Amino acid sequence: MASLRDKLWLWGQSPDAHWEHANTYNLPGHSRMTAVEGLLYFDIPNICRVRMMGHPMPPYDQESIAMRPADRVVWSLLGAGGEPVTEWGDMDEVIRQAKMFPNIVGGVFDDFFLPHRIEHYTPARLREMKEKMAEEAGRPLELWVVCYEDKLDTIPNIGEYLREFDVISFWTWKGSALADTERNIDRIRALAPNARIMTGCYLWNYGEHCALTDAQVRYQMDLYLRLLKEGKTDGIIVCSNCVADLEIEASEYVRAFIAEHKNDVV
Repeated sequence: MASLRDKLWLWGQSPDAHWEHANTYNLPGHSRMTAVEGLLYFDIPNICRVRMMGHPMPPYDQESIAMRPADRVVWSLLGAGGEPVTEWGDMDEVIRQAKMFPNIVGGVFDDFFLPHRIEHYTPARLREMKEKMAEEAGRPLELWVVCYEDKLDTIPNIGEYLREFDVISFWTWKGSALADTERNIDRIRALAPNARIMTGCYLWNYGEHCALTDAQVRYQMDLYLRLLKEGKTDGIIVCSNCVADLEIEASEYVRAFIAEHKNDVV
């Protein structure tokens, strides 16, 4: 039987990546915690290593070496919204890493549902990428995507895209919208019944540029654990190491929650 810890993932980014150019999100300070340090800090065994603000730069060998102790690694196919769209994203580098490191199990599209991105990465192109990754890596690699709550109402044909992915990580960008999370997950399940759904757990209210309230943090963790136990979701992704060392109350709550519940059967 799987435990909660088995189902935990870190949204791993480079130190200080969320500060951006002018502290857009109103964070309380600068972060120095690396992605691998984040795994140790939270006692999380799996990681999505995602490119943001130009970091990390390929080749990813050194990062992949450092992540060898992780159970499963998903590398960035296309990073955060500011990263440029190229013909195949970072697919060739993900394939190269997967051929060297057996714990790499897939690639992820961050901030996917932006007009210029979905125009380029059509469902047909996504299918081609998945086939190419499996063929060149010599084994199947999962295709992951990020989906925010507002995209369910603003992308008319979103289901056509969601159905191409093996894993959909669902994130509630605004803390004030957390109450709709379970309903939105049900909507995703109806749109993409064969995909596995991961719930994204923020440590900061990025959508409203402030700290999450204590109630919002507790609500997230209680809900996400219940959904796992009910079989409605397949994992929880904690975001992120690059705010975890800012003495944010949410970070310490999530860390304590994991310590308390990590052996719970899900």
